Parts: sequence; C-alpha cells; structure tokens
Amino acid sequence: MTGTAHGRTQRRQLAHAPLIDAALGRTPTRTPVWFMRQAGRSLPEYRKVREGIAMLDSCFMPELLAEITLQPVRRHDVDAAILFSDIVVPLKAAGVDVEIVPGKGPVVGAPVRSRQDVDKLPLLEGDVQEVADGIRIILDELSDTQALIGFVGAPFTLASYLVEGGPSKNHERTKAMMHADPETWHTLMRRLVPTIKAFLRTQVEAGIDAMQLFDSWAGFLTERDYREYVLPYSTEILESVAGEIPRIHFGVATGELLGAMSEAGSEVMGVDWRVPLDVAAARFTTPRVLQGNLDPAMLFAGEDVVRREVTRIKGEAARAIDAGLATGHIFNLGHGVLPTTDADAVTEAVRIIHEELEGLEEEA
Repeated sequence: MTGTAHGRTQRRQLAHAPLIDAALGRTPTRTPVWFMRQAGRSLPEYRKVREGIAMLDSCFMPELLAEITLQPVRRHDVDAAILFSDIVVPLKAAGVDVEIVPGKGPVVGAPVRSRQDVDKLPLLEGDVQEVADGIRIILDELSDTQALIGFVGAPFTLASYLVEGGPSKNHERTKAMMHADPETWHTLMRRLVPTIKAFLRTQVEAGIDAMQLFDSWAGFLTERDYREYVLPYSTEILESVAGEIPRIHFGVATGELLGAMSEAGSEVMGVDWRVPLDVAAARFTTPRVLQGNLDPAMLFAGEDVVRREVTRIKGEAARAIDAGLATGHIFNLGHGVLPTTDADAVTEAVRIIHEELEGLEEEA
C-alpha cells in the first residue's frame, strides 16, 4: 500500500475479485457472498477483543476496528470484508453527543427538535483519521480477490435517531417534523449530507473497494414520502462517489420502496428477505445487480434448510438475470447476522453458497 497518513491511498488492483466483478455486471469466478453484521457478536473472537471496550470507542481504534473487520474473512471465507463501524460514527466524529447504549442502540444526548437545534448541529470537516488508518491495516491483510466494503448510514436513518433521541418503534416525531415542518426537515437533511459525504470520502481516500449506503428505518415510510423527503439526499451521497467504486444501496423492509430506491443510482440494490429476488428486480426502474437475501433466521435451521434456501435464492436471481431484469447477483442475508447465530453455521452457509449447486439450472 502507498499513500500518506492524510493523502489518497493508491487504489488496489484487484485480480478477479468475485464481489467487484459481480457488482460491475461481469461474470465472477464464483458466487460472491458477504453477510451484513458478519463481524460482531456472533463471533467468540469478537467478544474477546471487545471485552471492556465501548462499541463507539472500538470504531475509533484503528488496530481494533481492523481486527474486528478481518475476523469473519479469516473464519468464513467470505468474498468481502465490511468495515466495522456504526451509522452514528460520523455524528460522533463531528462532535454530536451520541452513545450506543447496550441493549438499546444509539442514544442522542440533545435531540434535534427545532430549526435552532438543526442550525447548531455540528458538521464533520476533514478526515476521520482513525478510520482511515484502520482501513489501511485491513487492506494490508486482504488478498487481491477479497474486497473491502465501506459503509455509511443513510441520512433518513441518521435524522430519525437525532429527532427521536434514539431508536423508535413508530418514528412519530420524525414523521411529524417531515409533515408539519418540512422546511426544518429539509434543512436537517441538507445539514447531514455533508457529514455523511465527508465520512464516505475518508473511506474512499483510504482505499475501500466498494461501499454500502444502509437505511435502517426507511421501510417505515410510504413511497410518496420517501421520494419527497429522502430520495434526493440519498442520491446526492451515492453520486458523490459515482465512477470511483461500486455502490450498494440497502434498506430494511423496503420492498415497497425498491423502485424509488433504485433511482438513487447505485449499481447494486440490496433486497431484504421479505421479497423474492426476481420479484424485487421487476420493481427496479432499470436493471441492477441484486444483493441478498437469505432470511438470517434460516442459519438456525440446519444445513439441509440452508442448502434448500440457497438453491431457491440463486434460482430467483438467475431468473431475473435471464429475463434482463438484473445484471448480476451478490449473495447476502436479507438483513444482518443475528447475535446468537452459531459461527459454524455461517461458515457452512458460505461453503454451500460457493458450491455449484446441482439442479440450479432446473430451479431457474
């Protein structure tokens, strides 16, 4: 690797990395697979290295975040590492009073409820050097067929945490601001976008190979509200790295939003486990690479069930590609690895996904 601590890292030359080939619509050497939350509580080695260290603190410790990012790559033979981070890391780096409370999630010390609160919200300026340093450590270990995926939270989800003050079951304050005070809402979104773009830029300059924009809470919105209050801002973030690295866009419970989300411009559209991949692809405005979408709970059901579900999902993706509705497929879960998942079950699922499954053509 080359590059100074504060300068651009020379981008790696990946040799037929399956994930990158698939993301760009090329034929990969094997079905690429990575799992959201593949690094984390399901791994005993993660629990050991995180012992006594707060979640957000670990995201700002270069050696530790690199070690956590790499653990599932070593254990599971996945085709990509996903940067260990949290959607609120750029807020924390900017100076927002936010902490991750065990068992609850991100909690904001001073919720954003008025235009004055929005105007006082700090902006992230410059690099997050600890994250950039961690990325360079990760890249030194990955092979030239293993991609590193960067990660940022989408502006709607960050805005919801800020407005609600933490996780919310109904997002009532967020929706109320959208509809009762749209000017303040749009001002909040315009203020968040530069911080998210700055954090993404840190990752790109440090050398990530792809990125995912993750929208935890967009599935609580109607398509009409998503288009008016969210889509322009997610589009701006994705456009900020257009032509530099492949872009993945994923939201939870967003089946009804897939058409609108596909307009944001990413090469890859993540699909949660609720919608079959061929059905999802038909909702895109133009053909995209599919990512997904095994139900995380299936990892508890045993090898036979996982094999059956993998065959089904690969078949759905193949049908979408054959019909011209999709341009490729990256295997993933339809959300993140659940904390109590047996790590060996994840390893076995990856092995099954990488197999050339008999009967797949008949399923397709």
